[in-house]
Amino acid sequence: MATRTGKVTCNLSITVDGYSAGLDQTEQRPFGADGGDGWGNRLHSWMFDDADENRAETERLAAAGAFIVGRNMFGPVRGEWDRDWNGWWGDNPPYHASVFVLTHHPRDPQPMDGGTTFHFVTDGIEAALERAREAAGDGDVSIHGGATTINQYLAAGLIDEMSLHIVPLTLGAGTRLFDGVPPLNLQQMESRTSNAVTHLTYRVLPRDR
Repeated sequence: MATRTGKVTCNLSITVDGYSAGLDQTEQRPFGADGGDGWGNRLHSWMFDDADENRAETERLAAAGAFIVGRNMFGPVRGEWDRDWNGWWGDNPPYHASVFVLTHHPRDPQPMDGGTTFHFVTDGIEAALERAREAAGDGDVSIHGGATTINQYLAAGLIDEMSLHIVPLTLGAGTRLFDGVPPLNLQQMESRTSNAVTHLTYRVLPRDR
């Protein structure tokens, strides 16, 4: 079998105290109460308000060969798929590749405009990763969020590299990166600061080093 060259990465905006979403998440405010209004939330305003300054990082967000997301990141629907919902992003999502959605409830694949197809995986994080690796070929697989999903992959030792976008904001409560994750051994690879965010990239080293 040929050796795959792609990495398993993750990419997440977080507050200084480690939260990727606040409390009280709703369909109107999918990232909860962070002082912003709906999609204009403060955690992700660097992507839009300072787009030119952060273009390299936003382009990297969509550069993987395949993606994995948790069900909460796909949408607000809970339980059985009893509602017509195809993701937060409209008819042409920004992925342009296969996206594997972790869920407990089966659903047929959902093709979208622009090359994105959502696949719904019911048999766990490792099965989703295997399918994503197959779809990505030699490209990277991005565990794209949210924090709860990334925490599962970090705890299982399945992530090679992580990019964090740290926003000068604290929340004190919400959904937090690293909750339930054993201590990690990280090697800093890149760092860059812009007006609204600090970008950090780490290699996740084996735990016995």
